[in-house]
Amino acid sequence: MTTHPHALTALEQAAAVRKGEVGPVDLVRHHLARVEQFDERFGAFVTRTPEAALAEAAALQAQQPSDSPLFGVPTAVKDLVDTAGVTTTYGSKAFAAHVPDVDAYSVTRMRAAGTVSLGKTNTPEFGCCCYTDNDLVGPARNPWDPELSAGGSSGGAAVAVALGLVPVAHASDGGGSIRIPASVCGLFGLKPSRGRVSSGPAGAEVTGLAVQGPLARSVRDAAALLDVLAGPEAGDPHWAPPLPDGETFLGQAERSPGRLRIGRYAVPAAEGIAVDPACLAAWEHASRLLESLGHVVEDIPTPFGPEISEHFIAAWAVQSLGRDVEPAREALLRPVTRAWREYGRGVSGAQFAAAVTGMQQASRRAVRATAAYDVVLTPTLATLPQAVTHFDESGDPLVNLHRQSAFSAFTSPYNMTGQPAVSLPLYWTEGAGIPVGVQLVGRPADEATLIALSAQVEEAAPWRDRYARLL
Repeated sequence: MTTHPHALTALEQAAAVRKGEVGPVDLVRHHLARVEQFDERFGAFVTRTPEAALAEAAALQAQQPSDSPLFGVPTAVKDLVDTAGVTTTYGSKAFAAHVPDVDAYSVTRMRAAGTVSLGKTNTPEFGCCCYTDNDLVGPARNPWDPELSAGGSSGGAAVAVALGLVPVAHASDGGGSIRIPASVCGLFGLKPSRGRVSSGPAGAEVTGLAVQGPLARSVRDAAALLDVLAGPEAGDPHWAPPLPDGETFLGQAERSPGRLRIGRYAVPAAEGIAVDPACLAAWEHASRLLESLGHVVEDIPTPFGPEISEHFIAAWAVQSLGRDVEPAREALLRPVTRAWREYGRGVSGAQFAAAVTGMQQASRRAVRATAAYDVVLTPTLATLPQAVTHFDESGDPLVNLHRQSAFSAFTSPYNMTGQPAVSLPLYWTEGAGIPVGVQLVGRPADEATLIALSAQVEEAAPWRDRYARLL
């Protein structure tokens, strides 16, 4: 193998394993060395599991490679999701010694596909924030500029992928937590449809906002991991309709999307948010690129009203109470987490029901308003990446929460609707070279079109060479 393994995509690494050019053990060792080299500076991991990873790789190496497209590939699991026998902190000092007895279904599926987890990636406490920082290991720093935040709440996963510590990573998204770090770290992030990936057995379905999905440097890698993760488990409250028999999400990346009708808007539903000119430039750039590929791009009104912010805040505050914390350990929580939970305790049952109903009604209106379009295009964020210190929690939590609003203004509405959405790394700022993502939103349960279109865009305007600066 003439190319360093970390410069290969996940699918290329798995192909090298199948050809006998590299074994899973050497592949894992190589990536563990990358983790050792970069993790302390950039904050990708909360918990590393090198011994377990090497043992698992050795067991795979003793087998014949399976037909899994990701067999032997190193990966990592976000620290919000249980992994049996591995410290799982949910980004909180209150759970610093927590070791689950059972895997999340998503972890079981990843292991069965022959991937090897190198550990648990960094996340803010309980995934409450759009930046990644906690009292266990500190912040996840942007690979393009370590003075900047890597975004959140899947910031550690994004850092790990962007720096080649793993080629593809598990992540989750309750208000933009895959797409936000994808945008600020220059990655392809895919938030699947509600019900596409099981959150069991622990469950996180109080509001239906959160879903697990992939972060990757390539569309095809993300599609391959989605194939691994996708599918309901018995007892799940939401089930997305599966692909037709014999089809895969990876296969969708190989087909033409056809000529699509794409609606676009760049005015956030939330009031008082100004969109950064660089985010608008990225959106215009993507619009022209999509038109050059033969798609019809039309301006549309923002399909959501400002009332969705109030609904989302109430629902998110209640959801922050989903993690049971012993009263004696509440003081270990960070100020913003405590603020969310305090607000959530003040939401009455009637107010919560009204918030959920309001989100559902707004979602129906938005889906109907965009029903004529195959895809909707928006900026991913209304702001550029901010300094790690921008999200300091030593002051008024409301100031911190207000600063987060520009990061989720375009993303969180689609957690409400449950539609699939991706962030594409098509634009970098002049001078500093900071990535700026754009968001594509699909019809309900239509990841297939999003993946086909994203793969077409990646082929027309490849971003792979951008990572040479990091790798």
